[in-house]
Amino acid sequence: MADPILSLRDVTLALEGNAGRIEILHGISLDVAEGETLGLVGPSGSGKSSLLMIMGGLERATSGRVGAAGHDLSAMGEDALARFRRNHMGVVFQSFHLIPTMTALENVATPLELAGRADAFERAAEELEAVGLGARMDHYPAQLSGGEQQRVALARAAAPRPKILLADEPTGNLDGATGDVIMDLLFALRDRHGATLVLVTHAPELTKRCDRVVRLVDGRVDRAAAEAAE
Repeated sequence: MADPILSLRDVTLALEGNAGRIEILHGISLDVAEGETLGLVGPSGSGKSSLLMIMGGLERATSGRVGAAGHDLSAMGEDALARFRRNHMGVVFQSFHLIPTMTALENVATPLELAGRADAFERAAEELEAVGLGARMDHYPAQLSGGEQQRVALARAAAPRPKILLADEPTGNLDGATGDVIMDLLFALRDRHGATLVLVTHAPELTKRCDRVVRLVDGRVDRAAAEAAE
């Protein structure tokens, strides 16, 4: 069996708050196969987004090991993690996180430029075409609808041709019809680039399209739900 592209072993996460130490994740062990589409579901506060952020090296686990694409994220410093994400990962958030003073094209091209890619603007234009924004490349975020801004965010995540795509509630801020379009685009990008996709969602339509669904409850994998699915 091939090595998993994502591997978590006994991962915990605890944060210090005003009310003291808060335990968020408890001993999570999970493998994700290369090319798999995994859905993370569960009630609000169950730790889904925190787990996704740990997978992407955006949050550091309190204990345990996090492996991604053959690298030990647990042992990396912040600069190394940033380089790893730039080269191997694309992340899509519920909030679009676009730079308001940059056009759609510049928002997608800038990370590629920072990575030293000579074809940054050509590749950015190609990705914007792929999400149906060929005619909107010179528009600023404020001139775009929410759905169009999320398309720009998808193009930005896909432009580096990442091995791993992480999506945190990618349709959460959109109406139903627009969300359906974004879902289709997200899966199309996965297929076009052959990426592994891990997404946090409350949408049943999205979970039905996943190869596997993992349910979290109180910061733990719901083993009973996994066994029932089998």
